[in-house]
Amino acid sequence: MRPAHLIVAQLLIGFTAATYVSAQASGNVDGGRRLPIQEDLSAPGPSGTLVGTLTLPAHGGPLPTETPVLLIVPGSGPTDRDGNSPLGVAAAPYRLLAEALAERGYPSVRIDKRGMFGLAGATSDPNDVTIAAYGDDLLSWTNAIRERLPAKDGARCVVPLGHSEGGLVALAAMARLPDPCGLILLASIGRPLGEVIRDQLRANPANTAYLEEADEALVSLKRGERVDASALKPALQPLFAPEIQGFLIDAISYDPVELAAAVDVPTLVLQGTRDLQVRNADARLLADAAPNAELKLLPDVNHVLKSVASADPSANLATYSDPNLPIAPGVVEAVANFLARIGG
Repeated sequence: MRPAHLIVAQLLIGFTAATYVSAQASGNVDGGRRLPIQEDLSAPGPSGTLVGTLTLPAHGGPLPTETPVLLIVPGSGPTDRDGNSPLGVAAAPYRLLAEALAERGYPSVRIDKRGMFGLAGATSDPNDVTIAAYGDDLLSWTNAIRERLPAKDGARCVVPLGHSEGGLVALAAMARLPDPCGLILLASIGRPLGEVIRDQLRANPANTAYLEEADEALVSLKRGERVDASALKPALQPLFAPEIQGFLIDAISYDPVELAAAVDVPTLVLQGTRDLQVRNADARLLADAAPNAELKLLPDVNHVLKSVASADPSANLATYSDPNLPIAPGVVEAVANFLARIGG
C-alpha cells in the first residue's frame, strides 16, 4: 500500500489543499559562470503577505522587449517554491527550471502556497483553501510581477506554468488574470480529481481490498458530503482525513477539460512519458480541449522533471529525493521555445 499512498498523498492532492525585498548581487560567479539573480518577491495575501522568488538573467539589465515572465504554480500538498516537499521530494524541479530559463534570458517567479513555508502567516489554516482561493493568489502574484517588471523594462506579460495540481489551479484562474499571453500545463491532470485518485489506487494490486470503500468515499465527496474517516480502513484514513475533505470536495468538482476549452491563449501541454502520477492520456485530453494548444510528450521524463531511462518504478522514485540530478533538458527546451514564440 505504501507506494500508492505516497504517490497519491504527496503529488496529486492538495492536502492543505509586488514588493522588492532583497536580491542576490548581479554577477555572482560559480566556476566562471555568472549565476542568475534571485530576488525575494512579495504580494498581498488574504490575511498576510505572499512570498516567492523572482529569478532573473545574470546580466541584471533590462529585458529584451516583449519578454514573457513565467509564474510557476506549485503542485499538490506541501510543495514549496522550489518544488520540494517534506513528504520525500527534494528534487528541486522548479528552482532548476527557473535557473535554466534565466540562462536563456527568461525571468520567472516561483511561489510558496498560502499557509505553508514562507506563507505560514498568509492564512490561519492551510487546509482551509479552495482552487478559487489559490486562483486569488495567482491574480495577486500577476499584479505584483507586472509592477516589479513593467512593460517599460521589457516584460510583455505573465505566463502561468501549472505543474500537477497547479495546472488545475492555473486553468481555473485564467479567466481572471489580466492579459495573460500564454499558459503551460506541465504534468497536469486532464480528468476530474476523483477519477485520477481511483486510477492511481487501481494501478497498485496491493490496493484491491480498499477500492470499493475508496470509491464509496469519493462518490460521497462528489455529492458534497463529508465522510466519516474513522470508519474507513486505516490505510485510507490519511487520504480522506477530515481536515482535507473540504478541499477535496471543492477540487473534485472541477473538470479540467471544461476549463481548458475556455482558454483562448496559446497553450503548451507538456507530459513526461515516465510520469508515474499523470498519464499521457491526460495531456491529450487537455490538448484536444484547448482551442490553441500544442501537445509535447517528453521521452523518459518523470513527474519531477528528471530523466529516467528505466521503466523500474523504484528507479523513477529514487530521483524524487536526489537534488543533484539536473532537470531533463527537454523540459527546458520546450518551455523556452514556447516562450520565444509568444514573446513577440
